[in-house]
Amino acid sequence: MAHKVTLDRSNGEFRVHLEGEHFAVVKFQDKDGIYAITSTKVPEVLQGKGYGKVMMEAVLPEIESLGVKIEPICSYVAHYLERNAQWSHLKA
Repeated sequence: MAHKVTLDRSNGEFRVHLEGEHFAVVKFQDKDGIYAITSTKVPEVLQGKGYGKVMMEAVLPEIESLGVKIEPICSYVAHYLERNAQWSHLKA
Protein backbone atom coordinates (compact mmCIF):
# COMPACT_ATOMS: atom_id res chain seq x y z
CA MET A 1 0.00 0.00 0.00
CA ALA A 2 1.43 3.36 -1.04
CA HIS A 3 1.41 6.06 1.58
CA LYS A 4 0.90 9.65 0.42
CA VAL A 5 3.87 11.91 1.14
CA THR A 6 3.54 15.69 1.28
CA LEU A 7 6.60 17.95 1.23
CA ASP A 8 6.22 21.22 3.13
CA ARG A 9 9.44 23.09 2.32
CA SER A 10 8.43 26.24 4.21
CA ASN A 11 8.17 24.25 7.47
CA GLY A 12 10.98 21.83 6.59
CA GLU A 13 8.97 18.65 6.86
CA PHE A 14 7.63 15.65 5.04
CA ARG A 15 4.23 14.37 6.16
CA VAL A 16 3.36 10.73 5.53
CA HIS A 17 -0.29 9.72 5.74
CA LEU A 18 -0.48 6.51 7.77
CA GLU A 19 -4.13 5.79 8.50
CA GLY A 20 -7.25 7.76 9.30
CA GLU A 21 -6.22 11.23 10.45
CA HIS A 22 -2.72 10.11 11.46
CA PHE A 23 0.48 11.36 9.84
CA ALA A 24 4.15 10.67 10.49
CA VAL A 25 6.40 13.73 10.30
CA VAL A 26 10.03 13.88 9.15
CA LYS A 27 11.59 17.26 9.97
CA PHE A 28 14.63 18.56 8.11
CA GLN A 29 16.78 21.63 7.55
CA ASP A 30 17.85 22.39 3.97
CA LYS A 31 21.60 23.01 4.08
CA ASP A 32 22.46 23.97 0.50
CA GLY A 33 20.68 21.01 -1.07
CA ILE A 34 21.45 18.56 1.73
CA TYR A 35 18.47 17.72 3.92
CA ALA A 36 19.65 17.40 7.51
CA ILE A 37 16.94 15.22 9.03
CA THR A 38 16.59 16.43 12.60
CA SER A 39 13.62 14.40 13.87
CA THR A 40 10.96 11.86 13.01
CA LYS A 41 7.61 11.35 14.70
CA VAL A 42 5.01 8.62 14.47
CA PRO A 43 1.78 9.37 16.39
CA GLU A 44 1.81 7.77 19.83
CA VAL A 45 -1.34 5.76 19.11
CA LEU A 46 0.44 4.04 16.18
CA GLN A 47 3.85 3.44 17.78
CA GLY A 48 5.11 -0.13 17.90
CA LYS A 49 3.18 -1.13 14.76
CA GLY A 50 5.99 -0.83 12.21
CA TYR A 51 5.06 2.65 11.03
CA GLY A 52 8.62 3.92 11.48
CA LYS A 53 9.66 1.66 8.62
CA VAL A 54 6.58 2.68 6.61
CA MET A 55 7.51 6.32 7.14
CA MET A 56 11.10 5.80 5.97
CA GLU A 57 10.12 3.69 2.95
CA ALA A 58 7.70 6.43 1.89
CA VAL A 59 10.04 9.40 2.45
CA LEU A 60 13.33 8.03 1.09
CA PRO A 61 12.07 7.54 -2.50
CA GLU A 62 10.70 11.10 -2.40
CA ILE A 63 14.09 12.43 -1.29
CA GLU A 64 15.77 10.36 -4.00
CA SER A 65 13.43 11.76 -6.67
CA LEU A 66 14.27 15.31 -5.54
CA GLY A 67 17.94 14.59 -6.19
CA VAL A 68 19.07 15.68 -2.73
CA LYS A 69 21.30 13.98 -0.19
CA ILE A 70 20.53 13.57 3.49
CA GLU A 71 22.46 14.09 6.69
CA PRO A 72 20.87 11.78 9.29
CA ILE A 73 21.02 13.82 12.51
CA CYS A 74 18.00 11.95 13.92
CA SER A 75 19.23 8.73 15.54
CA TYR A 76 16.32 6.72 14.12
CA VAL A 77 17.19 7.75 10.55
CA ALA A 78 20.90 7.01 11.10
CA HIS A 79 20.03 3.57 12.49
CA TYR A 80 17.59 2.88 9.63
CA LEU A 81 20.20 3.75 7.00
CA GLU A 82 22.78 1.51 8.70
CA ARG A 83 20.36 -1.43 8.55
CA ASN A 84 19.10 -0.74 5.02
CA ALA A 85 22.15 -0.39 2.77
CA GLN A 86 19.99 0.09 -0.35
CA TRP A 87 19.53 3.73 0.78
CA SER A 88 23.17 4.45 1.67
CA HIS A 89 23.66 6.34 -1.62
CA LEU A 90 21.44 9.11 -0.21
CA LYS A 91 23.83 9.94 2.64
CA ALA A 92 25.75 13.18 2.14
